[in-house]
Amino acid sequence: MVQLYLSKPVADASGDGDLVKGRLSLLQRLESIIWSIITFGGRYEARLWLCNTISCIQCITSRNQCELFLELLRSKPAKHDVAAQLLRMILEKGPGEIGPVIAKKSYLLEKFFEGNPRRILQWFDNFASVGESGHKKGARALSQYAFVNRDMCWEELEWKGSHGQSPAVVATKPHYFHDLDVLHTVENFLEYVPDFWSSHELAESLRDGEIFKIDTQYFVDQFIKLLYEENLEELWRAVEKFLTEEQYSYLCQHLLILLDEHELLAFLKSVSRYIFAGVQHKDFGYPSGWLEYLLSTSSDMTLNELFLLNAVISHGRKLLHLLSDEEHAEENGRLEELLRTASMFSDADHWALIRECMRMQKKVAIKWVGLHSWALYYCLSKECKTRESCESIFIKNGIGSRKADDYTLINNDGYQKIYGSGVDDEGSRKTGGQKRKRDKKKRRRNKNDHEEWNSDGLEDFKTLNGQETLKLEERSWLLSTDGYSCSWHIADLPEHLARYCFLTWMKWIYPKW
Repeated sequence: MVQLYLSKPVADASGDGDLVKGRLSLLQRLESIIWSIITFGGRYEARLWLCNTISCIQCITSRNQCELFLELLRSKPAKHDVAAQLLRMILEKGPGEIGPVIAKKSYLLEKFFEGNPRRILQWFDNFASVGESGHKKGARALSQYAFVNRDMCWEELEWKGSHGQSPAVVATKPHYFHDLDVLHTVENFLEYVPDFWSSHELAESLRDGEIFKIDTQYFVDQFIKLLYEENLEELWRAVEKFLTEEQYSYLCQHLLILLDEHELLAFLKSVSRYIFAGVQHKDFGYPSGWLEYLLSTSSDMTLNELFLLNAVISHGRKLLHLLSDEEHAEENGRLEELLRTASMFSDADHWALIRECMRMQKKVAIKWVGLHSWALYYCLSKECKTRESCESIFIKNGIGSRKADDYTLINNDGYQKIYGSGVDDEGSRKTGGQKRKRDKKKRRRNKNDHEEWNSDGLEDFKTLNGQETLKLEERSWLLSTDGYSCSWHIADLPEHLARYCFLTWMKWIYPKW
């Protein structure tokens, strides 16, 4: 039976010092095993997990994030790969922000179309057919410019038929532009009508940024040059606007993974400027709480230390999943043997370990507590297989529980769907035929809902070793650990209980945690 060490002994309770040393030795060996797992085949996975945790930091304002990423973009040597990814994000989510920039660079547009029939046809061959409202994209710009400047450039229009079309005829029948030889016309404009490429008509067609879809990489490459070689202020302003308005988490998840380890650590140190020491958070249970605490109190963190802490504190489930892979069979066997031979701790012994942690550096204490909580998570994942085993753990560790009598799924549209026997307030006020009709409809709806649930394959949950899990009404509980505020499914219990242990122990060590 897994002991969670949630009882804080009386002040004069003493533990076995030898057992404390033994437990620290065990945690050191556990650290070695986990480190070999998260660095297997490189450290990419560990960096990705840390980037995800950094993206969860909650105290960064929109102004802060803009300053952070502008500092990164302007650092030396120039971060061309980061800038390129950021520009791709802007072109995907807000192309209109930098559409006007390219419109002012006529030489880039001429270079874009010269000798490239595919690009020419994609942008300019968009004339309206009979019944359509108007020309689109470059076709609109070409037709407007040709009409306004017909005395100078109409003769450069190439037509497919044996004779050309006059401006007067095409003005009354715009669909005649379908007879235009678009490729040769644009080639003529490239050679003989240079003013078209800096015209108001063409600039208006580029304003929405639709042209960037034709060849995104070309424009990304050109914008990189405008940023770093020409230092184009207008483009920097567009970048700054995007960095201010976009979500911090989105920026982190797409940009930080491109940094090498030295750059990532430097970014974290920059983040620490915006986290004030002693700041009080309402809930340290969110994924980045421990990281914010360390960044505000410790200035000598290494990336190796952060990788390990992040794996066991914020990504314990992913770590366990990695451990189940075939290539880690040896580590899995070592871990099982290590925890099987571990000496049993009493609450007093555990309190002695906590007191020992109080005398350590914060980052060291958090490491031991994090490793200890993950070891519990591993054991709980093996133990929490049946209703009886889960409820025995609750009773043994003084955790209040009651079965959840409703089952809530969050649909893709963000709305909740409730399964269970609860009756809402409106229904309880209805009487007679109304209530019977309502109940009949409700039963029919619930039946359909359960069929939908079952069709998703959720009625036959399997554990890792292939055993069937609990029946619907037996696999969720409300727990005193969070004030009975939500139901916990059996699959999530190990992670929740280990997380609760970690937070409880940290509050014992650091009361302001």
